[in-house]
Amino acid sequence: MKKLKTTLLAALAIFAFTACGANENDGANKDEAAPSSEQTEQKDDSKEEKYSSDDSSDKKFAGKTLTLAGLDGGYGTEGWKKVIANFEEMTGAKVEAKFEKNIHEVIRPEIQAGNAPDVIYNNIGQESGLTETMIKENMLMDITDVLDMTVPGEDKKVSEKIIPGFTDTAVTNPYGDGKTYLAPLFYSPTGLWYNKAMFKEGGGKYELPKTMDEFIALGEEAKKDGISLFTYPTTGYFDTFSFAMFYSIGGSELFDKLVNYDPEAWKNEATPYFETVGKILQYLNPNTVAQANNESFTQNQLQVMKNESLFMPNGTWIVEEMKDAQGVADNFEWGLMALPSMNEGKRYAYSWFEQIFITESTKEAELAKEFIAYLYSDEASKAFLENGGAVQPINGIEDMITDENQKLFYSIYEDDVTAALGGWGQAPAVEGVDMTKELFDAVNSVANGDKSVEDWQKDVVSAAEKISEAVKAQK
Repeated sequence: MKKLKTTLLAALAIFAFTACGANENDGANKDEAAPSSEQTEQKDDSKEEKYSSDDSSDKKFAGKTLTLAGLDGGYGTEGWKKVIANFEEMTGAKVEAKFEKNIHEVIRPEIQAGNAPDVIYNNIGQESGLTETMIKENMLMDITDVLDMTVPGEDKKVSEKIIPGFTDTAVTNPYGDGKTYLAPLFYSPTGLWYNKAMFKEGGGKYELPKTMDEFIALGEEAKKDGISLFTYPTTGYFDTFSFAMFYSIGGSELFDKLVNYDPEAWKNEATPYFETVGKILQYLNPNTVAQANNESFTQNQLQVMKNESLFMPNGTWIVEEMKDAQGVADNFEWGLMALPSMNEGKRYAYSWFEQIFITESTKEAELAKEFIAYLYSDEASKAFLENGGAVQPINGIEDMITDENQKLFYSIYEDDVTAALGGWGQAPAVEGVDMTKELFDAVNSVANGDKSVEDWQKDVVSAAEKISEAVKAQK
């Protein structure tokens, strides 16, 4: 615990997990917080009396208490209140929960004192680095066996409920040992956004491209009509676009090599990525603002809404973010599609997802695992969905969605589209080297002709070599 305390106070452990537009775009609402709320304690006098009564004495976990701490984020806490109440009713257990926007600060003293909550909902990639620190200090419980548990109240196993791919990533399996330590929670797909009215599905003239060759050909066709194929809010939005393309080029095997800084993979297997992006940038809207700030990035997004550009990479927050935009085309209607496939292979759409985990020091491991398993039930999923709009990564979730915009978002994984998941691997900081800057920021320079595609790739390879050497030295 002394070691953990030192690590927490010094904030030494940082995972390089890319957040969309984090470096260049403070204005894009990718992780928009909900309105502030006070600490939420799950206490209800009537329930306390109920759970101590005879009708709960025969329940498996009657008399036991689970402690839960979580981030009060964009989805709020109402969904959690419903889920917790239902879980208590089902099991006879009590759940003492608290949710705060600064939950890492609230529970840090508890962790340092050796009294960590049983279950923590706090994502990798937070500025605090709390979850990353706990991973580094081996303070997370192996929950692989939860995948074989039957979902409470149902007859399916957890592994049968979760959408394939969500429990086989560098995020959920941070040690690369084939075991799961973080459970995937609410997710948000990304892809290429467009105006349906411009395409045949909405009465327009263009066909939606399914392959990258068709995508490039559409750029030439639209150019004749005075319309650009592509724009981007900021270069930071090339993260999800690129990750999906890595999967399309070489599947999860190539993706894992690239996000773990394999220089040879960046030099050779990743070449189609650089070449393809270079071709796409030839059809970039000339009015796309490079180095866009908090205001001008919305002007780039508006190009699609004004029928000046056909596609842009973005996430589900775009609909709310641009709901009051001015100058929108009369026939505008949001459309979302997965990235066109490379070489007529699989199509992928990258998805952000949150995580929840059990601490190694829990005294209620069985109860904690039961709670994690319950989160994938239809009952819990509906509670989250109807009270905050959070969407669980379970099969059939789209059938529970009633909001038309959300139906659009989550139908992206139909028609044989696969979720691309994961992020940058753990690596020590290397002075003067920023992989995301070399890979994504450089797109501006390639687009305006200041840097060739070949030089762009060379710079990325050089960065990967230096980071790879630092990782080896650390071992």
